[in-house]
Amino acid sequence: MAPTRSSATDSRPQLPAAELRPTADLRHWETPYADALERHAARSPLPLMVPGHGGDELGLSARLADFLGPRPLQLDVPMLVDDIDLGEDSPLRRSLDLAAHAWGARRTWFLTGGASQANRIAALAVRGLGQNILSQRSAHSSFSDGVLSAGLAPSFVLPSLDTVHGVAHGVSPASLEEALTAAAGAGRPADAVYIVSPSYFGSVADVAGLARVAHAHGAPLIVDGAWGPHFGFHPDLPESPARLGADLVVSSTHKLGGSLTQSAMLHLGHGPFADALEPLVERAVSITASTSTSALLQASLDIARHALATGAELIGRSIAVADAFRDALRDDPRFGVLSDGFGAFDDIVAVDPLRVAIDVSNTGVSGHWLRQRLIDADGIFFEMSTATTLVALIGAGKTPDLARAHLALVAAADSAEARAERAAGGADEFPALPEVGPLRILPRDAFFAATELVPAAEAVGRTSADTLAAYPPGIPNLIPGEEITEQTVAFLQAVAASPSGYVRGAVDPRVERFRVTRH
Repeated sequence: MAPTRSSATDSRPQLPAAELRPTADLRHWETPYADALERHAARSPLPLMVPGHGGDELGLSARLADFLGPRPLQLDVPMLVDDIDLGEDSPLRRSLDLAAHAWGARRTWFLTGGASQANRIAALAVRGLGQNILSQRSAHSSFSDGVLSAGLAPSFVLPSLDTVHGVAHGVSPASLEEALTAAAGAGRPADAVYIVSPSYFGSVADVAGLARVAHAHGAPLIVDGAWGPHFGFHPDLPESPARLGADLVVSSTHKLGGSLTQSAMLHLGHGPFADALEPLVERAVSITASTSTSALLQASLDIARHALATGAELIGRSIAVADAFRDALRDDPRFGVLSDGFGAFDDIVAVDPLRVAIDVSNTGVSGHWLRQRLIDADGIFFEMSTATTLVALIGAGKTPDLARAHLALVAAADSAEARAERAAGGADEFPALPEVGPLRILPRDAFFAATELVPAAEAVGRTSADTLAAYPPGIPNLIPGEEITEQTVAFLQAVAASPSGYVRGAVDPRVERFRVTRH
């Protein structure tokens, strides 16, 4: 039996009603920062400063204005302007405070470098608490970059794996407890913990339970909630991780929250580490942010917060459309709904209803083939695919034509091209996920070390200078500083040789060479 959406609320802390329902606060109907940009543009200023397009459609800016329309140029205001972002009670400050309230955070930062910037900030910030970090092995590569940049010493906890579909889910509190105890026993007690929830496929971990475990071990919990910026804004959605005890929450607001691409937020929770983390995050933001931050991206975050906090009815319509799509798929023998099997995994306590992960195994063709077919023939773009799945993403408040998508799926699966594909191929078979080799040196030291390229056979026993991750399931099999094992080489080459697999970070497509540190 699949977890229910309502189970996501079982672990909610007891907060005042206004904290659980940001729409109860009329301030969320305001967009202070976006309004300030509009007031500035209405003055028809003469800007003798950056940006070079000057806010108009004259001269070299004519083509840009023709492409975007004149309005974005007028609103593209630089930083450090009175009545926009200067001063203690600036419109930007008020918008940030509203965002913190909306997601249940102590403080929120607007970011224009995406959730990738937020991940790097989180890694840099927790380095101020200590060097050791325990991370979910399926962390995003941007967090691995942060680990490298900060000089953190990582140890890992594996997520649960659906080996049939090549899918990585999350981490249970019991698994985290075991990993933290093992790290302490090895003389490397964790100074911070990093987990991912929700997953690419919509599985949601027990954030409240994970926070309790991490805090009991004296470590703050970082939640990569990049795929859940809409959480907490409707009763049928899981709760915002900041309200469940997470200390830092990465939020890729543009993914499902409606802001412009590359805009994101980082939320600081109210937990026991907030006082220590706040100045560390502030300093990390300052060294990762542009000094020419995009006003358009920040305004889109302000407006997205307003839309989510006041848009429960529209979000409910989105959930209803997604539910109807799932029901139609269940009634169709060609397809299945992946989340119907999530009850088999003890780390999954809820499901994001705005993610529809489709099992396409019964079609006899790969999810990769179907995704490309739908793009080419119908102009329908699914978010991602694996050998056996397709993932549809429904933006909060959106009601796309999912009946059209279902009809296109049926037509693709029944097409002559699909019959030829079925006749030509079979299912990919991958060896078991190999054990991770020991960490010989810190990732930062391995990255900056003198390196050389060696044949795969000679790489066994050497120290990797690269991060390599086989897809499926997308878990890093090597990070800089880890020893390369014979099993890892065999696994990576088997995946690389498969039509539906590839290895991100490899020197060559067939993984015949490895970049290693010099002896």
